[in-house]
Amino acid sequence: MPPLARKDDATLSIDYAESEKIVKHIAEGGIFNFLYGGNAFLYHMRLREYAGLLEWLSGFPPTHWMIPSAGPSFGRAMDQAEMLCKYEFPCVMLLPCADPRDAKGLERGYRAFADAAKKQLILYLKDENNMGGDKDAGLDAVARMVADGTCAGIKYAVVREDSSVDPYLDSLLKRVDRKYIISGIGERPAIVHMQQFKLSGFTTGSGCLAPALSKRLWDLCAAGKFAEGAPVRENFIAVEDIRDGLGPARVLHAATELAGIAKTGPIEPYITPLDDMQRAKLATPSMELAAANANALTPA
Repeated sequence: MPPLARKDDATLSIDYAESEKIVKHIAEGGIFNFLYGGNAFLYHMRLREYAGLLEWLSGFPPTHWMIPSAGPSFGRAMDQAEMLCKYEFPCVMLLPCADPRDAKGLERGYRAFADAAKKQLILYLKDENNMGGDKDAGLDAVARMVADGTCAGIKYAVVREDSSVDPYLDSLLKRVDRKYIISGIGERPAIVHMQQFKLSGFTTGSGCLAPALSKRLWDLCAAGKFAEGAPVRENFIAVEDIRDGLGPARVLHAATELAGIAKTGPIEPYITPLDDMQRAKLATPSMELAAANANALTPA
């Protein structure tokens, strides 16, 4: 889940040249699935800028699976659907809505968006109330959309103090085959989610700094070598601790630059960039993670 670099100009426009460096770095580490969502601050993107983003994403080779997000409001998503239907993206993730909503209304809106965009959906469950206040009704709606092919997958990102104890995920798995559900909170819960809940994979933010290590962790977990995956996972924890403390997306934006991967530049309102003290705290863990990635790419 990469960040988008921006130019330090009057409109904070997307810097596609620097953003392409991020894509290249991730692909060199063996990851070719790119999901542009919260880490790219698509929540706040202007519609005219969104059109340019889609054109850029559509220009990558077929080896790269480029997935944009849309929403979170219904009106915004429907305007974006008019743009999305012109492209052959494999699917689109809908950003979770925090505005007035309920399960039946969301299901109706999500189906309308999928029809208009001519795309299958990835649903992003970041909070137990993302699908409305009635949790069971929300999960039932998710299950119906998976069953009829409207939903191609679920990014499960509900944070727990102990990720091994998750009644909401248990309830989801009673309704939806686990092959449709991906752990969506990075490396920290990845082993538990793949070992205990048998989810098929995980999304990564810090893996943008160390894609080869993130890919190695997935390979080990997919092979059932969870004990061997544990020390690989440890490489990410220092950066993940800072992301959890200061905000995952804005920390990743700064860390990508501090690690020397690309000049990510400023970020748009409504988010405040890290200050100098916060960047100083982040600099060493970011560079150490990128260095560990470089070592992983070096032939023995």
